Amino acid sequence: MEQKNSSEVSEFLLLGLSQVKKVQLILFLIFVLFYSLILPGNILIILTIWRDRQLCAPMYFFLASLAFLDICYSSVTPPKMLADFLSQHKTISYGGCMCQLFFLHFLGAAEMFLLIAMAYDRYVAICRPLQYMSLVNRGMCCILVGASWAGGFVHAIILVILTHQLPFCGPNILDNFFCDVYQVIRLACTETHRVEVLTFINNGLIILTGFILLLISYAILLIRLRLSVTHGKSKASYTCVTHIIVVFVMFTPAIYLYTRPSEPLPLDKVVAVFHTVVFPLLNPVIYTMRNKEIKSSMKKLIKRYNF
Repeated sequence: MEQKNSSEVSEFLLLGLSQVKKVQLILFLIFVLFYSLILPGNILIILTIWRDRQLCAPMYFFLASLAFLDICYSSVTPPKMLADFLSQHKTISYGGCMCQLFFLHFLGAAEMFLLIAMAYDRYVAICRPLQYMSLVNRGMCCILVGASWAGGFVHAIILVILTHQLPFCGPNILDNFFCDVYQVIRLACTETHRVEVLTFINNGLIILTGFILLLISYAILLIRLRLSVTHGKSKASYTCVTHIIVVFVMFTPAIYLYTRPSEPLPLDKVVAVFHTVVFPLLNPVIYTMRNKEIKSSMKKLIKRYNF
């Protein structure tokens, strides 16, 4: 273990997903294949919404923002994970670990707040349709997206401050493929109960509150649509169901990882892979595959530029 001034940990050792070389190579190929298929698809979604003037509704603006956030989020841990599959020395510097913690929670929280903004967009579209264009105009959309990023920044900076103040002078082994906040805190050579409680409040309670608010919001909207006799309610219901699917896809692993006691469980690594690598890239795809307008525009864009 490398140490700074003979007392401070200067790097952490990552055990990764597996210690078996053949398994590491198989996982490397699987994740590279997944990225080569899904990542360009997310970029194509952004280009399609940007190029097609017919996709100017706030819902598509939020979808493009979600796709961009998911691309950024899924670029925090996977590059290091893929490199470690081919490396014998799987370490990350202390500064790199803090940066990974910051961006992982910054982008993850920003996505949660963006989903809340998208729920607000659906609420106005369904419950106040006559005022929709005035309440959810382009300026308001930019404010909501900016507020999502700002909320994510505040959440992440609090988490990093809580972790950075801890002294690390002993073990430096993390049984994971990235710097998981609870595992890092447990390596501190001091009493960490207060920090763990504050971290749970900053992580667990925010995640649970956001999840419950979103479920209640969409339940109310679906009930409102069921009782409504307005034209286009089936399409609106279809859109709400898609939003609910993405909410479950995003929040279920986050709730498992951050809203329970910090003791490790056997499934932690598997859930973390889906939470940080797989699901973020699939979220925009779920929206797109259930939206005829975007699929039609994507086909036109592909034909136009011969992709």
